[in-house]
Amino acid sequence: MEALNALKSKYLNAVSEAVDETSLEDLRVAAVGKKGEVSLKMRELGKMSPEERKIAGPALNALKDEINSALLAKKVALSDAALNDRLQNEWLDVSMAGRPRRRGSLHPISQVTEEIIAIFASLGFSVAEGPQIENDYYNFDALNIAPEHPARQEHDTFYMYRNENDDRAPNVLRTHTSPVQIRHLEENGAPCRIICPGRVYRADYDQTHTPMFHQYEGMCIDENISMANLKWTLEEFCRAFFNVDDIELRFRASHFPFTEPSAEVDIRCSWVGGQLKIGEGDDWMEILGSGMVHPKVLHAGGVDIEKYQGFAFGMGIDRLAMLKYGIPDLRAFFDSDLRWLRHYGFASLDMPNLHDGISR
Repeated sequence: MEALNALKSKYLNAVSEAVDETSLEDLRVAAVGKKGEVSLKMRELGKMSPEERKIAGPALNALKDEINSALLAKKVALSDAALNDRLQNEWLDVSMAGRPRRRGSLHPISQVTEEIIAIFASLGFSVAEGPQIENDYYNFDALNIAPEHPARQEHDTFYMYRNENDDRAPNVLRTHTSPVQIRHLEENGAPCRIICPGRVYRADYDQTHTPMFHQYEGMCIDENISMANLKWTLEEFCRAFFNVDDIELRFRASHFPFTEPSAEVDIRCSWVGGQLKIGEGDDWMEILGSGMVHPKVLHAGGVDIEKYQGFAFGMGIDRLAMLKYGIPDLRAFFDSDLRWLRHYGFASLDMPNLHDGISR
């Protein structure tokens, strides 16, 4: 028993004096490891008589448990001390401002698209969407575009690849968002008031044209719809979008296969010192095409042409952004130049509520 008491005093004192977890682990191995002193003592129990084992066995188990408890308590104490030391030496002032990070910005096209949607939503229009890869029927035939029309030629339209023996109607990258109107009429019928914003594709590239650009088209189908309704709608939109009260539009007779009668729409403007001003001056600038929906288009959409009629209009979103925000070159919209985007981009909370001022 004296030997056990000596081991107990030896290791409990050593544990209390340990300064780190490495030395504590060495003590554990020396005391209760497989070849530790206490473990070796326990192996000697087999050589003892039963009476001796009854005394030595419980004493050795108690010694082993006491040493293990001391080791565990010391390990927790060392861990707590190490944590307190880190808390004292490694600290963070949470009241300090964070490191500045560059914020992204909204592309002018995204900004203008949201403005258009907001304005027409206040006029009762909903948004309709459709596929960007269209078949020949929805992109041309249903819109009363004749087979010999120049728009159906490959120099103006991107056709999808077909195998030589494929007899199906060709697919195209849509050249306008008008196919969305046909699809909407087929699925929902009349009456309806929709706008169709989205990407469109045409084989053209210069300062004011790109192979891919953005367009929105609007359509209103109901009973007793006339050109007067079209004129009022476009005036209210231009007044809200350009934030100018004195808007004057001029309708010039034109021709589009999908409307009859058709009209190009000009807006009064002036150029003073190279700066465009909307709503004043003696100049006129063409901004969109419009007209009353052709009966053949209504028929293709499954609309009763004896009961319903309506108007349609369309304009480039990119052009609107150029006019409103003074962007000189359309090609820069798609150059992925961060410097350009930081200059012309918008913060996420910059959306103006222009549509709130529309008269009803």
